[in-house]
Amino acid sequence: MSDNMYDVIVVGAGNAALCAALSAHENGAKVLVLERAPEGEMGGNSFFTAGGFRFAHDGLEDVSQDILIDLTEEEKSKIVLPSHDRQFFFDQLMEVTKGQSQEDLAWVLIDKSRETMGWLRRHGIRFLPMYGRQSFMVDGMHHFYGGVNIEAVGGGAGLVTSEVERLNKLGVEIRYSTAAIGLIQEQDRSVSGVRIRTSDGYSEINAKAVILACGGFESNPEMRVRYLGAGWDLCRVRGTRHNMGEGINMALDIGARPYGNWSGCHSCEWDISAPPYGDRWVLDNFQKHSYPLGIMVNLDAKRFVDEGENYRNLTYAKFGADIMKQRERTAIQIFDQQTVGMLRDEYRIKQVTKAEANTIEELAAQLELDPKALASTVAEYNAACGDQPYNPAILDGKATTGIMPPKSNWALPLVKPPYVAYVTTTGITFTFGGLQINLKGEVQDMTDNSIPGLYAAGELVGGLFYENYPGGTGLMSGSVFGKLAGESAAAYIA
Repeated sequence: MSDNMYDVIVVGAGNAALCAALSAHENGAKVLVLERAPEGEMGGNSFFTAGGFRFAHDGLEDVSQDILIDLTEEEKSKIVLPSHDRQFFFDQLMEVTKGQSQEDLAWVLIDKSRETMGWLRRHGIRFLPMYGRQSFMVDGMHHFYGGVNIEAVGGGAGLVTSEVERLNKLGVEIRYSTAAIGLIQEQDRSVSGVRIRTSDGYSEINAKAVILACGGFESNPEMRVRYLGAGWDLCRVRGTRHNMGEGINMALDIGARPYGNWSGCHSCEWDISAPPYGDRWVLDNFQKHSYPLGIMVNLDAKRFVDEGENYRNLTYAKFGADIMKQRERTAIQIFDQQTVGMLRDEYRIKQVTKAEANTIEELAAQLELDPKALASTVAEYNAACGDQPYNPAILDGKATTGIMPPKSNWALPLVKPPYVAYVTTTGITFTFGGLQINLKGEVQDMTDNSIPGLYAAGELVGGLFYENYPGGTGLMSGSVFGKLAGESAAAYIA
């Protein structure tokens, strides 16, 4: 069977795919979007995110011009938003990836990030400051920190819903419950369509170009074990259950080059009572990311990471892998009343695994930990805390001395009961390995040549993130490279 001819087929319906479809359409292409999930599960991983974006900008006055255009003058007067220039963005990316991020891709991401945010706003995507998660009140001012300070209204769910509404308004067709399972090639190697699977069976859809933007393999337990290692089949998936790696595999089947950090992933601190896959009501609120305000211990009541190594945005995506190494893949976050009021909103949902007690020993008993071991760990930590001033909005240098692991910032002794603990495990967000693309978004083959008519964007692109990633770059990367792939595909078929 052969379907109607389209110019561009976009595989996937998360943020990267929807940006690719918007971009290809506005550049004159007839676009079809194919989504493996049913309509009620649309949005890919993007739906489950907080909707935060990291991009290069010059501060509040800059972003107020065409991104945060809904802010009132009174609201702006209470905001301290540091600039996030291109070199700082690059340095942060290289710091967390240990210099392994591919520089050419990194600079495309960084240098196109600001213009892409304005482009999204012109398509009707609204943004606001991340008050609840990325700022602290200091002297009546919202001091933003960590580089990812602006989010889509409604979070990731609001982002993809607005993008779908925009595509519907423009008349771009989206087919749900339609899985792309293979690529069609001509004798000259050019990609000319996709093979699909629906409830009615198998068929083919022809097109002049295909954009793969259907995520990594984090939902596939077999691939997780194969590439991430033993035990990773047991982790929780933060987002969609539909990212099974099919987009990557169909490209590899026709000779695309595997690229990037295949043994690495974005994984974080996730409530141990969370379901196997993302919950479309709770969304990302199972995450527990205020660990810099306290300490984390394992089931042996021992600390195992430097909770204050850096801003949360630069450590949370790698600490999930550290939790995987602990007994029963479990970590417990402990706070006292000095910081409980500063915990992020996600700690106040009803679906939390929580204990509270007036002594550390009583807390340990509730958590089924050895009371003497936990009391010893807390006492050792408290004695190691220095007397430097405490400021959670900056890297305050308030560090421990003489213990391993250290706590490099925000080392506030746990001395004010009642003590509160939250039990977490590892939640995987997306995988870092994928396909190699060039600076036009064209998928590369094993001889470093482009596969004609094949493009990629989003989480299935390899080469950007290695071992870790700076918060907010996932959605930004999907938007930048989705827009780029759409432009390039439209130009290719013109």
